[in-house]
Amino acid sequence: MNNTTDQDKTGIDRRDFFRAAGAGLTAAGLVLSPAERALAGQFKTDKDRLARIAACSWPIRYIFKNRPPGAGGGGRGDAGRGNAAPGAGGAVAAPGAGAGAGAAAGRGNEPAIVQRSPPNAGVSTQQMKEKYGEITMLDFPQFSKDTFPGVTHMDIFSGLFGDVTDDSMFVGRQFDPMSPSGRKWLDQLAKKMVDTGTKCQHISNNAPTNLAGPNEDERKAGVAIAKRWLEGCAVLGVKSMRMNSVQALGPGVRPNAIPRAPGDGYPRNLDIVPMLQAAIESYKEMADFGGNLGIKVTIENHWGLAADPQNIRIILDEVNHPYCKASPDFCNWEHEYMLFHGLKTLAPYSETNVHAKYWDRWGDKNDVQRSVRIMLAGGFKGTFALEYEEGPLNGVEGAKYLYKEVLAALSTPAVAI
Repeated sequence: MNNTTDQDKTGIDRRDFFRAAGAGLTAAGLVLSPAERALAGQFKTDKDRLARIAACSWPIRYIFKNRPPGAGGGGRGDAGRGNAAPGAGGAVAAPGAGAGAGAAAGRGNEPAIVQRSPPNAGVSTQQMKEKYGEITMLDFPQFSKDTFPGVTHMDIFSGLFGDVTDDSMFVGRQFDPMSPSGRKWLDQLAKKMVDTGTKCQHISNNAPTNLAGPNEDERKAGVAIAKRWLEGCAVLGVKSMRMNSVQALGPGVRPNAIPRAPGDGYPRNLDIVPMLQAAIESYKEMADFGGNLGIKVTIENHWGLAADPQNIRIILDEVNHPYCKASPDFCNWEHEYMLFHGLKTLAPYSETNVHAKYWDRWGDKNDVQRSVRIMLAGGFKGTFALEYEEGPLNGVEGAKYLYKEVLAALSTPAVAI
């Protein structure tokens, strides 16, 4: 942004945008309910609104420099949500879904699975890097400031950490935040944040696994990995860290009840109880450890047990710890009725960060502004991370679209329904 115009690189004239929004608030002032006035009072200035937005590295992953296939003792060439940015066409299949895009035949009376848009809108990794340049996580703070004017908070993905040319900071495909070289790299990232005036609000961490068992040794190993990330990343001043990858809280598709209750044949879910017990124990241990470092550990609706918001509330209520909270995602739900009701369920448990997501698997029902307002009405005071999943735009342009949508919701108070 230069001194002669307030129009940013996303095509938004921020001066006119906020002037129009402010006029709307003033005109509406006479008819606002007390609840609406309370919401409006949170965002009196441009700075107030922008402080509630976080740049998100996940949709930007296509332009990140990758580790070469097989580096660090093997592993997949592209780690997808596990460790690294996927290459061209590197789609991440939904839990339980077969590979490949397009339409897949349903089973029995099930509807076909339809992919509305190709991964990254059909734009290859090479094309993305030619257009936007190639970056690493050390470049992301400056990239965020340049791409989302006024935004200083970040939500960064664990799979993009580390110097991809230095195997010494990785165990297999996974960054090790407590390795000597890994700690030096984290110090570099912390310095970049200071130099750019940015802050790490949240880490979306896919490293811990098996937090819901069933193998107790593997569960303890998953918790130990989580603790390494909490300790290593404390230097970043991070406020919260999501701990559940797709594989962390049981199978991607959670078990359901079947008619086998002892002696009566009524539906009962015997499989889910030990999973919940293990998850509760894991989060108790992680919350105690994170609390000593001032970092909240969070549960995202990220499939497995966490696909059901009630299961998330059960874990949080049972753990009952000020450093164990929810970090909802707008779109990671199993059916459309959860899009808004799931957020209403989790909003009172959420404090630091949510994924303000657009994902066209939900078609016209994906309402970003309504979702933002639901979180605000539920008392959420954290940041909205711009996580564009899939749709007609590539990841960078999709994140810019979300920047506009979240700003619009923050600029117009309304009690969501």
